[in-house]
Amino acid sequence: MIKLNSKIILEKEFKKSMKGYSVDQVDQFLDQIMEDYDAFEKQLNELRVENERLKAELENNTRRPAPAQPTTSNTNFDILKRLSNLEKHVFGSKLSE
Repeated sequence: MIKLNSKIILEKEFKKSMKGYSVDQVDQFLDQIMEDYDAFEKQLNELRVENERLKAELENNTRRPAPAQPTTSNTNFDILKRLSNLEKHVFGSKLSE
């Protein structure tokens, strides 16, 4: 579960003390963290949309039966038979020699 977002990070207040951190450095670092959170959130939303699209596409594809594929062995046999007939026609009696 995500506990932070860029708004929470932006509004976070730290106590100041005598020997504390540089406020400017902390602010710069928090700005980088906010940019990363925004980028992660954008990417996450894009991936969610793509995931839903792919799920719908998969659902649609599983509903339709796959087109029948020709049997390769029958196709190869037909090609070889045609080739044999062509050789007989072109070469004729020369094949037996």
